[in-house]
Amino acid sequence: MSNSQEAKLYRMVTSEHTCPYGLKAKYWLERKGFRVVDNHLTTREETDAFKAQYNVKTTPQIFIDGERIGGYDDLREHLGDAVKSAGETSYRPV
Repeated sequence: MSNSQEAKLYRMVTSEHTCPYGLKAKYWLERKGFRVVDNHLTTREETDAFKAQYNVKTTPQIFIDGERIGGYDDLREHLGDAVKSAGETSYRPV
């Protein structure tokens, strides 16, 4: 799928932690053909300031063509993909 849209991704990437939902969001956007501008929030202070600026509780946050889509589940929903219902487990036995 070819897509000319740009997506800006803001996700936590520190020496101690890389947000797994940020990685999933980056993968999902690239899979859908978006050009991803990947912005790393590298400290707790930077992450907290970002969340305060946009009045959000979590990262990652995704913006497509300047519009804030939200977090990972919001991205999946925005792209028309299945999202787990509240309380639904994501555990799958191996």
